[in-house]
Amino acid sequence: MGVPRAARGLGTRAASARRAKAHRFTGTGRSEIVSLMSRLLVLRLSALGDVIHTIPAVVSLGGGADITWVVEAPYRELVEIVAGVRTIPVLMKKWTREPRVAVTALREMRGFDASIDFQGLIKSALLGALSGAKTRYGFDRRAVREKPALLFTNRKIEVDTTRHVIDQNLQLARAVREPQPGIARWQQYPTAVPGYEGAVVLLPGAGKANKLWPVERFRELARQVGAKALAVWGPGERELAVGIGARMAPATNLRELAWILQKAEVVIGADTGPLHLAAALGSRVIGLYGPTDPRRNGPYGQSERCLDHFRTTKSMESISVEEVMNTLQRVVAE
Repeated sequence: MGVPRAARGLGTRAASARRAKAHRFTGTGRSEIVSLMSRLLVLRLSALGDVIHTIPAVVSLGGGADITWVVEAPYRELVEIVAGVRTIPVLMKKWTREPRVAVTALREMRGFDASIDFQGLIKSALLGALSGAKTRYGFDRRAVREKPALLFTNRKIEVDTTRHVIDQNLQLARAVREPQPGIARWQQYPTAVPGYEGAVVLLPGAGKANKLWPVERFRELARQVGAKALAVWGPGERELAVGIGARMAPATNLRELAWILQKAEVVIGADTGPLHLAAALGSRVIGLYGPTDPRRNGPYGQSERCLDHFRTTKSMESISVEEVMNTLQRVVAE
């Protein structure tokens, strides 16, 4: 089963006298005139799932715009290949130890007509201000993640916070300019890792402890799945993967991980970057959701395949192996 087009979308400052005109809509519906050829600085530093959720919005900004994306270095290649834009890679945790690196990066951020903060944090909004961009877009008070970030934006855009974060990002992008035709180039991203096709991929890791499904339940799930079960892991997750007792995937970089996820029969995991990567690649996924809301943060276009306990216990402990197996059987039969 495919994923909706929006999910696949999960492909020197110009003188004002030369600027072509286009309309954009603010959160209140008022239109303004912006340049078709504006130099745009995109701000979404991390993490993997959030970067993936921003790609459709950045693709929609194309069509003649000169776009550069400030992103943490590990995601540079992903952004350049899939979104097709230039990047300024940063490692902000090192900036206090290596101020010259920070100065160089900040210098590269100068000369843009507008910045667009898709992250809503103080650090991302501050980078927009330091860029010198006269127009600085960001979410309004209801949607911004850290309220002091509002001090550094001057176009505060209202979005529908009940919708998926991809839709919210697209609404922010539409405030900058009308959506442009374009497709994210997901099929160009994976690097082949032969021998792991057709697996039921199990993702035991998560960025936060409260998103982890108990490893003993993954172990029982792997036993019931049988030989197709494949434990896939990232940095710091090998011990978790070993605990599942299934066949182990090798250590991979992001592009190799993308291959394994793309070639899987089904991918099962919590609200984590690899799950969203699998969904963006068009794979069928089963999301395990406790403390986060799949309506906002679920695999885009596949909410019906999520086990949603956010509206009840908000606990991963509430998700049973039986629930997951029943959903797996239904998804495989589709």
